[in-house]
Amino acid sequence: MTSQLNVDTIVDKAGTGGANVKVANNAVAVAEGGAATTNVVQGLVKAWINKPSNGASINDSFNISSLDDDGSGDFGVHYANDFSSTNYCWSSGCDDAATTDAVTNMDSTNGGYTTGSTEFETYYLTASQNRTNSDVYSFVSVVGDLA
Repeated sequence: MTSQLNVDTIVDKAGTGGANVKVANNAVAVAEGGAATTNVVQGLVKAWINKPSNGASINDSFNISSLDDDGSGDFGVHYANDFSSTNYCWSSGCDDAATTDAVTNMDSTNGGYTTGSTEFETYYLTASQNRTNSDVYSFVSVVGDLA
């Protein structure tokens, strides 16, 4: 028999604040109009990072255990929790205070991607600019099924 719990707010048993809530792999969120649903677990970003394009430092991140520095603008992102397969999807971007012609892409020549890491490169579209400019920041987010 199924059951339903109707509440407005869930708080800890002391009534002082938020509570830990677990949802199953089949939990769904209903769209604003009510006609569509989204799987909550599959719809979450599983890893993200914000970093300067030069060096192996991290400004902020989620589910990233470490970086490797492969040279000017080249870096590898290593996940704290691996993906179940290489069928995950990443999205990247970058920001340069001086110009708008820099990009961050997956680097297939330096290892590409595995279930535990993805290699990226950040570079300018014009050859006259240096890829190691510390004013360039790379942003990457990753979605997919964790192992």
